Amino acid sequence: MRQPFLLLLFFVTLSLGAQQPPLIPYPAQVEQQAGAFTVNGQTVICAPNTFEATFLQKAIFLQTGFQLPIVKKAATNAIRLEIAQGFATDESYGLDVAKNNITISAASPKGIFYGIQTLLQLLPNKPVASVKVSGISIKDQPKYSWRGMHLDVARHFFPVSFVKKYIDYLAMYKMNTFHWHLTDDQGWRIEIKKYPKLTEIGGWRNGSMVGHYNDQKFDTIRYGGFYTQDEIKSVVAYAAARHITVVPEIEMPGHARAALAAYPELSCSGGPFETAKEWGVFEEVFCPKDETFTFLENVLTEVMALFPSKYIHIGGDECPKIRWKNCPHCQQLIADLQLGDEHGLQSHFITRIEKFVNGKGRQIIGWDEILEGGLAPNAAVMSWRGTEGGIAAAKQKHYVVMSPGSHCYFDAYQGNPKYEPVAIGGYLPVEKVYAFNVTPDGLTADESKYILGAQANLWTEYIATPSHAEYMVMPRMAALSEVVWGTSNPAKYDDFRNRLLRHFDVYEAKGINYAKNIYDLKALVAPLPTKDGVSVTLTSIDGQGIRFTTDGTTPTLQSAAYREPIRVTEPQTVVAAYFDNGSMKGNTISQDFKSSKTTGRAITLKEQPHANYNSGGAFALVDGLLGDPKRYGQNWLGFSGSDVSAIIDLNRAETISVIKINFLESRGSWIYFPKSVKISDGQGNLLQEISIDDIRKQNGRVVVSVPKSAYSQLNITAENAGTIPDGKPGAGAKAWLFIDEISAE
Repeated sequence: MRQPFLLLLFFVTLSLGAQQPPLIPYPAQVEQQAGAFTVNGQTVICAPNTFEATFLQKAIFLQTGFQLPIVKKAATNAIRLEIAQGFATDESYGLDVAKNNITISAASPKGIFYGIQTLLQLLPNKPVASVKVSGISIKDQPKYSWRGMHLDVARHFFPVSFVKKYIDYLAMYKMNTFHWHLTDDQGWRIEIKKYPKLTEIGGWRNGSMVGHYNDQKFDTIRYGGFYTQDEIKSVVAYAAARHITVVPEIEMPGHARAALAAYPELSCSGGPFETAKEWGVFEEVFCPKDETFTFLENVLTEVMALFPSKYIHIGGDECPKIRWKNCPHCQQLIADLQLGDEHGLQSHFITRIEKFVNGKGRQIIGWDEILEGGLAPNAAVMSWRGTEGGIAAAKQKHYVVMSPGSHCYFDAYQGNPKYEPVAIGGYLPVEKVYAFNVTPDGLTADESKYILGAQANLWTEYIATPSHAEYMVMPRMAALSEVVWGTSNPAKYDDFRNRLLRHFDVYEAKGINYAKNIYDLKALVAPLPTKDGVSVTLTSIDGQGIRFTTDGTTPTLQSAAYREPIRVTEPQTVVAAYFDNGSMKGNTISQDFKSSKTTGRAITLKEQPHANYNSGGAFALVDGLLGDPKRYGQNWLGFSGSDVSAIIDLNRAETISVIKINFLESRGSWIYFPKSVKISDGQGNLLQEISIDDIRKQNGRVVVSVPKSAYSQLNITAENAGTIPDGKPGAGAKAWLFIDEISAE
């Protein structure tokens, strides 16, 4: 039983004044009104006894301690929930705060529910005696129909209790789609009654990777779990009550090793297999034979009986073709159906599954690889390898959900990797999420209609606990919610940030583990005008409170106060921290500068890095900072399938005899050393050529001698490894080339 509130009551006035109300996503239209409404122990909820009314009643009690009765009639002092006409969609709503009543109106319960979420953000998250809410009028509706979050439960399994909590977070920010990634190489997580071995065998693995993939360390702990069909129904119902659609994902034709461990006869080779312990992409895939399609159709029949969603996600990504290339049945099928090659076979596979799903009154959606070989007639595309796949699909008049890794992969680092839990790589701070443009430039008005919206993905190779999952999504989910609601404005990020800071109290009250990187200092490294070093400009959340050192020690309140950019012309370590009210907030920022004759010089790149790995642009190669080869978040530039061609203008003749270049290799992540590196001078004279063998011998930190001479320009060309060969992770895909600092002595 909840204890009565004794000596803990506050009288709270929420006056909006000139300050924006702390609403996320921000409504489409907000007008402040005269007067205010006081919520107190005599306030009632005036509404039919619906889920929305009882949801509001419980939420207000948990937030403020008020136990408001639900009544059918009330003249004043009421929070009214009213179904009304005149709203554009079933997601539109109005919220009016007046002196005598608060009114939430909408054409449907869904709109009412969204209005409730807005109202809850106007109320405090602590016990109160009364709360006065300033007058306000809100007219609101979202821009995009797909506002989603994804959760991978195959790599790491999460209990039903947390899945429902995750859905609560979506509801809090008016997200309407939960993409549940239920099967993969590392685990099959959904009970299929016709095929019990899927969970008996495929639901468990005999160990897991420990640390980052590059470490190649494993434990021997049996790991697994799955959801019964009753648990699935419970989650689907829980989400539906909160107006969230659950879209299941059953991976095919790749990412199938857990299924093939249970039923190896569905493979090309016959097995045996075991559920994967390591992360990555595997060659074992479903063989496109009749018994495989019978199996998948039976599986999907049970899945569709559990999930009423319009779309069924069938994966379709990262499907190596080596087994198909060596399979007589597959090669005969390609010849008989004149499919051309294995890409055509994948298109045939997806099209056949789509026909079955369409026959059940549903539609498929898959990752953008389903474009390869030709898109199935009615398929929707989830664009993750950038936005290009989504653009191509929209131009073909197929519906699209944008989910590019550059802005929507919440398994990336959100701060300095030195201080963050191990992540897959990349750098995605809140500010970058907020800057996402869902509808790409270049689409016509008609083509833009096919952009359903966007979602963020949480892949869990490195996320084993609910607390860690919360940390990775909060507060980035809040930023994305405003993007997909359609009211974000990157030019006014500071306004959003100020509202977001007020949500941290909500997270604290709800016990949500969230990332506080928004407090982290930002460091802009730029060339000095004299071209003989760099300057470091530090910014904090409020423009002040920064203390720093240049000897590598941790700053204290007694350290130097930052007032102007820090000049760096020689090797040194700059460490800075933000202090507020006498205590440090957020992480320290530490930058270890390795000054050389290229540091701070002008640099241009012929090909630009991929958006996922482009922190700092070309200047990142001459900023004096080395990237961490184990945690490639910041500093590294990544190129997908393309060469690196850099021109460094030294500004004056510099005597140079040694050049150092940093490359990265992580084959499990499809990152390969370049085939070769050529170093030339400004006249095109080849100074040195480095083979891949030399690069490997030096483990990517290449030190190479060049003829000692005076150079005014250096040209560096690194040849991409090209297509990943058969037998390697990611076979058939473009190799990544990762490069960091280029220095000269």
